Formats: sequence, structure tokens, C-alpha cells
Amino acid sequence: MSKNSIVSLAKLDTNRSGKVVKFTAGPGLVRRLEEMGIRAGKRITKISGMPLRGPVVIQVGGTRIALGHGMAMKVMVELSASR
Repeated sequence: MSKNSIVSLAKLDTNRSGKVVKFTAGPGLVRRLEEMGIRAGKRITKISGMPLRGPVVIQVGGTRIALGHGMAMKVMVELSASR
């Protein structure tokens, strides 16, 4: 990884965007996330999140989705070097 870093969606800063690169979850959760529009290669933006294990609100395309903290920890996002 040269200029890009990968973090979990839960640890992504608020109002920061990135590209979903992988999931660290089983096939059932991966299927559920994909049904919500969260897929590898998709660009997502973190709208809000609670500092201590609260829900994480993201935007995928024109849709806002709230995920539990545990689910958000399993979505890995690649950030570019620029903000």
C-alpha cells in the first residue's frame, strides 16, 4: 500500500469517503450487506457514527443506511491520500 490505506467503516472519519475493498465477514452477512447496496468497488461516505459502539450512518449512492457497529467493523474501506 503506497498512498492508500484501508480501515474499517466504523473507524472511518465522519464525512470521509472511500471505496469498499473487502469484507471480513461470513457469507450470510456479506450477502446482507450486498443486498443493501454495499459491495466491493462501491464508493461510500460515512455520515455519522458514535464514538463508543453506536450505529454508523453511511451514504451509498442516494441512499442513507444505518449499520450496527459490529457490521461496520467488517466492511473494509480504502481511502485515497487526499481528503
